[in-house]
Amino acid sequence: MEIRWLEDFIALAKTRHFSRAADEQNVTQPTFSRRIKLLEEEMKVTLIDRNTLPLSLTPEGEVFLHSAELITRQLRDAKERCQEVRKQGESQISFATTQTLFLSFYKDVIEPFCQEIDMELDSNLKSSSWSGMDFVNALMEKQCDLMLCFWHPAIQFIHALDDDNYEYCVIADETLIPYSIADESGSAKYQLPGGRRKPLPHIGYYDNSFLQPVILHHLQRQKDVAQLKTINENYHSVNVKAMIKEGFGIGWVPSRLMSDTLEYGKVALAGNKEWNIPLEIRLYRSKLNKSPNLNAFWDSLQERLKHKKRF
Repeated sequence: MEIRWLEDFIALAKTRHFSRAADEQNVTQPTFSRRIKLLEEEMKVTLIDRNTLPLSLTPEGEVFLHSAELITRQLRDAKERCQEVRKQGESQISFATTQTLFLSFYKDVIEPFCQEIDMELDSNLKSSSWSGMDFVNALMEKQCDLMLCFWHPAIQFIHALDDDNYEYCVIADETLIPYSIADESGSAKYQLPGGRRKPLPHIGYYDNSFLQPVILHHLQRQKDVAQLKTINENYHSVNVKAMIKEGFGIGWVPSRLMSDTLEYGKVALAGNKEWNIPLEIRLYRSKLNKSPNLNAFWDSLQERLKHKKRF
């Protein structure tokens, strides 16, 4: 059974005339009559009494009319709701970022900026469990409109976005800093570079995360060799931070994420500035994405960065 058959039947019940009902449905009368006949065959009853002038409905037709009107009304309402959901989805900008940046940057910087320009972002919280390459793939496969991430030349997988189809804004600077739990005097319990006989317990990141290749790249270029023994690996700086606070070892954490804990004296800097690693916080988009709202957001962001180089 086709929905248009129900609409045909409702039109015929209203006009009580095949020709006028066919005109109302924008079909020829033979086509219209054939569809009414198919509907009756499907229902296995006669719905129209063709022996009366004007036409009338059979008792079965009267029952069926009520159901046909209910079904078509429900479908019409469902279609309208679906269109509203689609339009709402098109108006939102889907946003993906790491758990670390969501907690330390998005909530404090991106979200207020969006409120300021009256723009709604739809944050994909599932991305908090992604590996580094997952973010790049999500942007390339149009699973998100914007990707907020750390950037450093040592992050190889992100170079997949170094072509003309993608663009980025550098929206903030960040520093990856080694921390340790503080002792009673407020000094770091574990201090770089450590010793060969007693390497420092190290809380690190997985190789396919954003930050592990950055740390390895930096350590390989230091004059003093860091004596580290990795005891744990993570994707998220939040987990590294938690283990540092519990005294399990030394770890590199973005300064924004650790600033509150550092102020309270629970942790201390585990090395001189030579062990600090500069990062950029970048926002990437695809140039092939022609969403009007995305373009409006991007234009507002660039205008903001003209007056204030970094957030």
